[in-house]
Parts: sequence; C-alpha cells; structure tokens
Amino acid sequence: MTKSAGHQHAFLDKQSRAPMLFNSLTFVVFFTVVVTAYWSMRSWNARKNLLVVASYIFYGAWNPPFAALLFSTTAMDFWLGSRIANAKGRHPRRVWLVASVCMNLSMLGFFKYGNFLLQNFQWLLARIGVIYQPPHLDILLPVGISFYTFHSLSYTLDIYRGVLQPTKSLRDFILAVSFFPQLVAGPIVRAGDFLPQLVDPPSRRTGRFLWGLLLMTLGLFEKIVLADTMLSGSADRIFDYAGPLVALDSWLGVMAFAGQIFFDFAGYSICAIGAALCLGFHLKDNFRFPYAAIGFSDFWRRWHISLSTFLRDYLYIPLGGNQVRPVRAALNLVIVMFLGGLWHGAAWTFVVWGLLHGSYLVIERVFRALFENKAWANNLATRVLAGFATYTAVCIAWVFFRAADFTIATRMLRGMFGGHAHGDAILSTREMLQIGIVTFFMILVHWSLRESNIETAVTRLPRWVVTAAWALMACAIILTQGNSNAFIYFQF
Repeated sequence: MTKSAGHQHAFLDKQSRAPMLFNSLTFVVFFTVVVTAYWSMRSWNARKNLLVVASYIFYGAWNPPFAALLFSTTAMDFWLGSRIANAKGRHPRRVWLVASVCMNLSMLGFFKYGNFLLQNFQWLLARIGVIYQPPHLDILLPVGISFYTFHSLSYTLDIYRGVLQPTKSLRDFILAVSFFPQLVAGPIVRAGDFLPQLVDPPSRRTGRFLWGLLLMTLGLFEKIVLADTMLSGSADRIFDYAGPLVALDSWLGVMAFAGQIFFDFAGYSICAIGAALCLGFHLKDNFRFPYAAIGFSDFWRRWHISLSTFLRDYLYIPLGGNQVRPVRAALNLVIVMFLGGLWHGAAWTFVVWGLLHGSYLVIERVFRALFENKAWANNLATRVLAGFATYTAVCIAWVFFRAADFTIATRMLRGMFGGHAHGDAILSTREMLQIGIVTFFMILVHWSLRESNIETAVTRLPRWVVTAAWALMACAIILTQGNSNAFIYFQF
C-alpha cells in the first residue's frame, strides 16, 4: 500500500500550505518585529503575552482553524494536569492520565491516521471477499501535530510521574506548548524543561543573542544550501526514476537522501535553538553528529534526541526497559521502534523503517553480549568498521523512509545490491561529485566532533575565521534562496 496523501514528497511542493518557513522573507520580517518588540518591553508578563500572540500568529498563518485545535488540546491538558495533581490515590490519578493520553492520541490518530486506517480496513475486507467503499475523509493534516501533541502530553505524564508540579498559569503552559521556534518541527520540548524558564525574565546578553543568530545562519545554510541545493535534486531523481538503476547511482541516491534529511531536520533544529536563544530561552540539542555513531544505540543517542528520549522515558522504561528478561527487553525495543516509525507517518514503509531500526538494536545487543569483553572489541579498527557498518545499515533503512511505496523501495534495494545487471546510469558527473563531496565532509565533521559540540568547536576558532565563515554562509543562503523547499519534518 502506498503512502497517504499527506506523504512528505507531495508536501514539499506545497509551501503555501505550510506555516511561516524559517527560510522565507516573511519569517525574517516576523522574527525581527517580534524580537525588537520583545526586548523593548520591561514587563515580563507583557513579553510572555507577546510570545503567545506571536506563536499563534506563526501557526495560524498556515490555517487559522487549526490554531483553535492547538489551543483546545493545550487547555484540556492544563486542566487534566491539575486533576492528576489533586487526585487522591493512585487509581484516580491513573484515570485522569488515561483521559489525557486518550484525548491526545485520539486527536493525533484521527488527523494523521484516519485515512490510513480506513484504507487498511478496506484492504482487509477485500482479502475475505467483501467489497467496501469507505467514504473519503478529506482530512488535512495539521502541520507539526505530532510535535505539539508530545509537547502537551509530556506535561500530564510528568505530573503523574511526580517529577513536575502543575503550573498555575494557563498562559505559561500555552506558551510552553506553542513557543513558535519549536512548534511545528521540534525539538520536542518537554513542559518540565520549558516552564521553569518562564519564572524569571531572561537578561539581555549580546553574546547569547549573536550566538543565536549564528546558529540560525548555520541552520539555514544546512537547509537551503546543502539539503535543498546540493542534495535533494539528486535524491528525488533517483527515487522517482521508474526504471532499473546501476548500483552506483542507487547508492549515491540513498546517500544523497541521508545527507538531505540530516541537513534538513538538523538545520531546522539548529534554527529553532538559535531563535530561542535570541529570545533568552535554552532548548536542548536535538542532534549530536549522528553519522559518527558506533552502533545503533549510539545512533539514537545522537539522532532526533528529543524523540528518542521521549520514547525511552515514557514508553521503553514503563514497558520494563532492559530490567526484564533478554527476550522481553528485545521485544520492548522492537515495540518502541515500531511506534517510532509509525509516529513519522501513516504508511507501512515508515513502519518497516522503524522495525528495521528495532531489529538493528536487538542484533547489536546480541553482539555486545557475545563480544563486548573481547580484547579486539574496542580497538580502533573495530570501532571504525562498526561506524561504517552503522552508517551503511542506516542508509539501507532510509530507503523505506524515503520511498513512496514498497515497489520503489524494492527497486532501490535491487539496484543497491546488484540486482539490475543492465540498470541505467542517470546521475551526471557533477551530481555524483556533489553527493560525494558533501557526504565526505559531513562524515568528516561528524567524526571530528563526535565527542564535542558545535559551541565548543566554534569557541576554539579565531574570531576572524568565525566571522568569515558566517559571512560566506549568509552569502550562500542569499544566492541559493530560490531553490529551497518546506522542511521535511513539517509533515510530522
């Protein structure tokens, strides 16, 4: 079965349906006005009110009715959070928590999985000879619904777990859920991390503000120049090609997408962190050089960290984590990654992507149990080989994430593993060089900084080098702006 109408590749060409894009002049004007007004105000309450209004304008600019949906979800979880905190006894607390979970997941399920469930129900009936034509639900997927649902749900979950006290301010909770830098594509910011930052007003610091602007420039460079200009065209050509492909083009197409999705998503996260810093807020890192991962547990400690830690804390550990029998622990990993795959989209290809990563984690756990104490297990050659194997396996899984259906995924895998003896070579020399150069330097940077972070790396450089790099990135963004698309993760 193919991916639904909300599928990412159709979405990328419909920027008019997206909220303000970081890579748009509209957002530049919007952000400049908000920042100027924000720092001009002396009252902390007035500043927070401004951010709430700005966040709802940011989201409502895409589709105003869905701003009401965002507010209703937030208000309901605010009320349910107080009910959980005030309930006497474990059972009443659990009842209120279940109400919150059901409310959030049913809303997410209707908008994101309604058509998918109907299509699969129709397919199952057809297998037993029942012809059923369900009504077509023309459901428009609210941008970022998976992100803000988790923002809001983390509040009630943490109150139930006893690690967070409910806030008395509905306005503060609304801001925690809807804060515009991270609203539609993350990072997934937990209420427990954001609400304490709303107690006292941040001070104006020039260094922090400039660092935020530099991060925003870096994020836009990754998105506009590297993801969209250098890589996306080649990835699209390979995955959209209807015929058989030679192995080289197949692998280069997958590598192009591996780089594209990293620069696209990490670019958004860096922009969000930078924009938040310009307003005096701190958001946690969402990526930590994932293509330098040694093993798949290491990969998920580095890739989409806010999602992987959310699934770990609220799903994997409650299921028993690794504190149960090995077989049950392996099943827990598969369940978590299955749901992680489904979170990304209403399509079986996303499920397969998640199950592949679940299988990778189980296989890694078996290898660690067998060989972790061997003398050769931690030497340099083994670590490099494990890193190469990790990157290769991750690329294989990306085939299912990117492919519109299993037919395309199968064709791609056949090309990658020599199944098409007479396949076509469609990439030009320029495209192959672009993919090779960008991928080489991406992996080189990841391995060079795998034990560090961007801030540490930048502070070690002379100021003139940072200034020159900043200016070059800004020029490249301006010169290639017309080639940019909506962020891939807006659909989630």
